[in-house]
Amino acid sequence: MKTGLMAALVLAGTALSMPAAAQEAVARATSGTRVDVSATGSVSRVPNLAIISAGVQTLKPTASAAIEDNAARMERVRSALKRAGIADRDIQTASINLNPEYRYADNQPPVLTGYRASNSLSIRFRDLKRTGAILDALVAEGANQINGPTLTIDKPEAAQDEARQKAIAAGRARAELYARTLGMRVVRVVSVSESGGYVAPPPMPMMERGMAAMDAKTVVEPGSQDVQVTVAMSFELQ
Repeated sequence: MKTGLMAALVLAGTALSMPAAAQEAVARATSGTRVDVSATGSVSRVPNLAIISAGVQTLKPTASAAIEDNAARMERVRSALKRAGIADRDIQTASINLNPEYRYADNQPPVLTGYRASNSLSIRFRDLKRTGAILDALVAEGANQINGPTLTIDKPEAAQDEARQKAIAAGRARAELYARTLGMRVVRVVSVSESGGYVAPPPMPMMERGMAAMDAKTVVEPGSQDVQVTVAMSFELQ
């Protein structure tokens, strides 16, 4: 009986002490004044990577003729890219399509007129000074669909980390401003979350063959791009 009584007393003591510890933890989490801030860090970089989508569309009376003609023209496009110094690893097939073409007339069933074959490649290169020459070469070899170039930053992680550091510093400085204005001080950081990051710019409008095949050489200016990171931070003030 004594042993059972002692065990009951120990369990009761444990049950009483646990709520007190929990209350202390809650009080620690909610003590003082909480301020929530949002801050953005930004760094500027010159783009060092270009991405182009280049393709060929062919229309022929039969499916086999459309595919064969399309394949022959795409092989010339690939050869032009390799002559321009583009490595095989930077040339990737993006899409291959074959679709029937119909002629429609009022109150008449559609009439099959041929087949349209299309094939497009995604091309990456880092020598941006050669962008114009590559575009001109693609058009000269029969590429009649060119989308891009999209100019971006290769391996942007280092720039993102620098932007993160600036965002966190700006967030802490803002919290310090609130604290001084309120006659308080920043005690600790309660939470940090990243709510935004680097976004690649949209591609340039599609260039049709007639637009690109001009006597003047195509010139692309890389300019600069901002890498931005936004963080949400919570601070405890006392």
